[in-house]
Amino acid sequence: MADPQLALAAAIAIAGGLIGTGMAQQGIGAAGMGIIAEKPEKFGQVLVFFVIPETLWIIGLVLGLILLLNIL
Repeated sequence: MADPQLALAAAIAIAGGLIGTGMAQQGIGAAGMGIIAEKPEKFGQVLVFFVIPETLWIIGLVLGLILLLNIL
């Protein structure tokens, strides 16, 4: 059973990653829709910029698992 403090720290790390991803994607998504409306050929570039913040939740999840499994 994990220590309750470590479980709380893992939850905060994961939630922080998810919230950060959402905040980053809201601006990118709105701007991306404007760009695609004017220049549909830029879809691939906008998609890449929209996917980059996804790494934030992955990092949060990995950090949460490290904390829960007492790897460090």
